[in-house]
Amino acid sequence: MDTEVLLVNSFTANGRGGNPAGVVLNADKLSDTEKLKVAQAVGYSETAFVSSDDEVDFEVSFFTTTNEVDFCGHATLATFSIMYQMGILAAGDYVQRTKAGILPVAIDTDGQVTMNLQLPVKSGSFSYQDIAAVIGIDRTILASTGLPIEVISTGLADLIIPVPVGQLDLINPNDVAIANFCQKHDIIGFHVFELCAPGSPFTASCRNFAPLFGIPEESATGSASGALACYLAEHLPLDSEYIFEQGRAMDCASVITASVGFQGSEIVRVNVGGIANKIGSQQIFV
Repeated sequence: MDTEVLLVNSFTANGRGGNPAGVVLNADKLSDTEKLKVAQAVGYSETAFVSSDDEVDFEVSFFTTTNEVDFCGHATLATFSIMYQMGILAAGDYVQRTKAGILPVAIDTDGQVTMNLQLPVKSGSFSYQDIAAVIGIDRTILASTGLPIEVISTGLADLIIPVPVGQLDLINPNDVAIANFCQKHDIIGFHVFELCAPGSPFTASCRNFAPLFGIPEESATGSASGALACYLAEHLPLDSEYIFEQGRAMDCASVITASVGFQGSEIVRVNVGGIANKIGSQQIFV
């Protein structure tokens, strides 16, 4: 079967940066084995496969180069953005079925795509000592933030790790150590952030490491950005609207918007959004 893969950069800033994803439309006839082969041939961190659905607009599945994952934010953005650019979809509201749940997606007339994520689920925390050796930052430096290290999922479980200003770009990740830690604790990856100074256009700068799933570092991570927004909303007196920069250390700076909605003190909505640009296509035979 000859399969066309659309190649899309997600969370771009003025057409630059972003995180590439593959998108396969009309994927109903592809088996999971074939989807994995396509994702491996593409070689991006994730490839999305769009199929028909009897109840919602689309079913979307996500494959890394090693296996299927429940959800992928930047591949969702790529999927709905490219369908809008191709005229398959108009601006408006849509619903996708994923293994992380049935999730709304909105497309604005300017091409901005905003996706709803799962509500946050916390599944543990770790001490500064637990993380210091794995990430290569001294325990006292980590502790100086005064902020906790927590596992939060808005679709995928990421470990949210705050570091002081000036430490983020110094991290030299140990892929084996991070992968072993994530496998032991059933975590997708590490999402490390430092807060930006007042007056910066960004709330925080971030790096994401998921070597267990074949992703040493990712330049834009939608699901982890949602988790970080929930984390900041709980622990810091910030607004509920955030702008994150990610990928700077990879020379591929990306911009991700995120917001949370409250009912009383409870988070009842998590949104992540951005812009995407098509960068090409690829024919793959499986």
